[in-house]
Amino acid sequence: MIFDFVVIGAGSAGCAAASGLAQARIGTVCVLEAGPNDAVPQVKIPFGLLYTMGSKRDWNFKSTPQTNADNRIFNVNRGMMAGGSSSINSMVWFRGRADDFDNWQQPGWTWEDVEQDFINIEQLMQPQQIPTPHPLSVAFAKSFRANSNAPPTPERESAGLFDTNSRNGRRWSAADAFLRPAVRSHALKVITGANVNRISFEDGRPKHIELIDGRVVTARRGIVLSAGSIGSPSILMRSGVGPAAQLASLGISINVDSPQVGQNLSDHPVIGVHHEGHNSGYGLVWNQSLQWAASPFQWLAQRRGRLTSNFVEAGAFFRVNPVTADDDRPECQVHFIPYMMGYNGKSITSGAGYFADVGVCRPVSRGSLTLSSADPRATPNIDLGVLKEEQDVQTLVGGFRRLRQLLANAPMADRRAPEVYPGPSVTSDKEITDHVRARCGTAYHPVGTLAMGEKHTPVTNTLQLRGVDGLWVADASVMPGITSANTNAPSMMIGHRAAKLILTEIKN
Repeated sequence: MIFDFVVIGAGSAGCAAASGLAQARIGTVCVLEAGPNDAVPQVKIPFGLLYTMGSKRDWNFKSTPQTNADNRIFNVNRGMMAGGSSSINSMVWFRGRADDFDNWQQPGWTWEDVEQDFINIEQLMQPQQIPTPHPLSVAFAKSFRANSNAPPTPERESAGLFDTNSRNGRRWSAADAFLRPAVRSHALKVITGANVNRISFEDGRPKHIELIDGRVVTARRGIVLSAGSIGSPSILMRSGVGPAAQLASLGISINVDSPQVGQNLSDHPVIGVHHEGHNSGYGLVWNQSLQWAASPFQWLAQRRGRLTSNFVEAGAFFRVNPVTADDDRPECQVHFIPYMMGYNGKSITSGAGYFADVGVCRPVSRGSLTLSSADPRATPNIDLGVLKEEQDVQTLVGGFRRLRQLLANAPMADRRAPEVYPGPSVTSDKEITDHVRARCGTAYHPVGTLAMGEKHTPVTNTLQLRGVDGLWVADASVMPGITSANTNAPSMMIGHRAAKLILTEIKN
């Protein structure tokens, strides 16, 4: 249980970071993953995300009551297995906007700096459209004709079928692309069922990783923390790195007073609209029973059919406010799901239909994460800060109106179905605002809780934990600001880039 480098977390970024370190042959590398492996059908079959979300392979975090969203408690789904959230998510692949990275204003993280990293990881991920999209998704993809057959892009108003991290009709996670090849070819060991409690220090340097079952793993040269925007700050705070007064109140000894640990939490807020009608989308109805019965055999034999669906098959980006001389960026992203989604408390229900949600690309609201207890089994206090700022509310209200227009104008022909929730009677600004506060969710994209930056931020722009040698952070928690679309691809980019930064430092 002694290695040169230990990576905590086999998620999207952790797999990429571990692979880069192992390939460099700099010594022994170990990855600690709290969950099990990902070798089960419900992970490999794209449609299986219906069963992995909320399962034992999900951390199943819950938020605190969200004050500006009717005091509701939100699900914060995070993958707990090899591949992390890339093994349970809808596999949507976006780099983000080029200026997302420029706007971080961090040396070494401009678009010019990171573009080649995206190219490198995409050679392994090979993002592609799913092989058998639903006709409704194909129709919605034509909402902006200028986009042709290309996937939509946050660089401009556009619609299209999404690229996904799937290959030949099966999920292709970070574990598939990075972890397993590194295990086969390089000095890399993966330990599953290794839930980390804390990192202990020796002579002021992080040295030992204590698991909640009492085992101890030692890192001779360095530790890479890749447990995600919820897990990474939680582990650091249990290790005595964080707001000193807060940690002391929980009986935790202080190693580094870092007040911004757990702050700057951001996620994409979304609000949806439900349509239901015979002969529209996928659903639990008698006239689709034969197709459902045949779908497993079609997937096994051809890697085609409805089980290749990632649910979120198509989407769009658009503006809500008029274009100005200073800003023409799309403000909203749409996810289109050609499936009957429940709206009365159950996500799976009978009937056929389709669903779409619209989210804010660059929300200004911020939340925070704090420990509820020093016990590693206790869920942290996750305040997503949803709709804390009125600007986000107004963007969602405007986005909801335009989403309805897109759905009404998409060439769905005889597959078009009427809106059933919230229903066509909800039209005024107040009614839509009330609906937004009562029913909005998030896109499950938490970022920013260990933001890199200058002086007082927890992490430097070389991903070192500020004030600590031999400890780096590599996951979405280091983002100073959320990217303008789905965050899985940027997380892998951060892990890939982290390995290069670490190698540069240890060789100097």
